[in-house]
Amino acid sequence: MSVYELPMNVKTSKLFYTKIGNGTKTLLLFHGFGQSHAVFSNLAQALGDQYTCYIFDLYFHGASHWPEDEHPITKEKWKNIVQQFLAEEQIHSFSLLGYSIGSKFVLAILEAFPSATKELFLLAPDGIKTNFWYTLATYPYIFRRFFKSMINHHNRFLAIGRSLQKLGLLNKGLLRFAEHQMDTEEKRKRVYYSWVVFRKLAFNVEEIARLINQYSITTTVIVGEHDNVIRPESMNRLLRHIPSHQLHVLATGHNLLSERALTNLILKRA
Repeated sequence: MSVYELPMNVKTSKLFYTKIGNGTKTLLLFHGFGQSHAVFSNLAQALGDQYTCYIFDLYFHGASHWPEDEHPITKEKWKNIVQQFLAEEQIHSFSLLGYSIGSKFVLAILEAFPSATKELFLLAPDGIKTNFWYTLATYPYIFRRFFKSMINHHNRFLAIGRSLQKLGLLNKGLLRFAEHQMDTEEKRKRVYYSWVVFRKLAFNVEEIARLINQYSITTTVIVGEHDNVIRPESMNRLLRHIPSHQLHVLATGHNLLSERALTNLILKRA
């Protein structure tokens, strides 16, 4: 099974990805927050007989680079980037797999290229339901300035988070997740710029469902029963509009990638 590293430049941006496997089907994989393409290496190796896997680094992660500071990546920009990738690799149809925030990039590809999308795997997907605090952090300018100030004032973030938890406005598990993802200045910068730059990747779930139904895209959603970040019940916002789908709830939290059951479920759908 061969592994390749193929950097792709679009203007001055850089989208980094690796290629694993030699299967007849193509699978594009997008990781979660704070990770890189490496998190999918074992999964791609296991799927390599059925799929040729292309695993991407999100912007602000790994070796990918977004050059436009806080200017958001729009769906049109992302479509152009993916279009160049597909042309370079001579890919005409593909399956999509997105974990957590990586699902935003997957859903944007599905919107842009529905007729080329054959399968959809969403793992604890972000983008189905917008979190209230995410909205505050990304949309109104005054709140963006406030959240950016927390890059250099970590104690302020912790104090506010703990106060919100005491008021019942923030789940304890979600607070622990946030603390882990923001315990260094580098991590806090990644949080802020990912929130702000990715904010235009928002979706109408009914439109996503319409495309899935129209193009008969095989859809599998996998979530963790004890996930405090992406609640399993929120998946109903999308899945109630898709008569033919598979929903699997694993006995785990937000981190699904260490579960052998995950690989088995995907292989069954291959």
